[in-house]
Amino acid sequence: MRLIVKIKIREISKKIKMAFLLILALLFVSQIQPNGQKQDSKMENTAETQQSKRILFLGNSLSAGLGVAPEQAFPALIQQKIDSLGWQFQVINAGLSGETTAGGMRRLNWLLKRKIDVLVLELGANDGLRGHSPKLTEENLQEIIKRTKKKFPDVRIIIAGMEALPNMGDVFVKEFRAIFPRLAQKNDAALIPFLLENVAGKPELNQGDGVHPNAAGHKIVAENVWKILKPVLGKMQQISATDDSKNR
Repeated sequence: MRLIVKIKIREISKKIKMAFLLILALLFVSQIQPNGQKQDSKMENTAETQQSKRILFLGNSLSAGLGVAPEQAFPALIQQKIDSLGWQFQVINAGLSGETTAGGMRRLNWLLKRKIDVLVLELGANDGLRGHSPKLTEENLQEIIKRTKKKFPDVRIIIAGMEALPNMGDVFVKEFRAIFPRLAQKNDAALIPFLLENVAGKPELNQGDGVHPNAAGHKIVAENVWKILKPVLGKMQQISATDDSKNR
């Protein structure tokens, strides 16, 4: 009789243990389920970031937004315009105060470690201010374009035109001005005729140095850029949409 009781107690004990283990398993599953959902969400967000095409602004203090808040600089304003249209483009601001075309070349390999789809080349102003040879400035800009295209053959190039100060002399000013349209034609690139159009020389749109745009000035610069950039991005967006529909 005692043996039968002991056997029944053992069977009940086993059932209790099994039930306990089952409850623990259910609790474990319920705890990891939200984490799994969060992980899926993170993966989806990562996928969205990877799908976004990248626009690299390679420039000097103008792109860097010297003297204004980062969100007031024209590259950030361009990102706002892109986002308002729901387009999948990510602006990368590689503006650096004091940057020359030679400095841009030195940074290029590092900047091209990640794929870019559009290069907005905003360099040359500091070369002009320092009296560097326009010929050398053009060669440096051409090298930047050449190396970028070699790394990413399908990249779109947009060149921001600049002007030299009148005190550099008529010959220098003309030679410097001719650099940008010549490069655009040679490389089948889009050209912003003059980045600081309707901003340069206007005290109310510039900071105390008379050179760098204030927040209001950057809004106008953003419009100058957007006028040329928007059609380029629009075509790319259409191609991406067409490709997506074909793959569905």
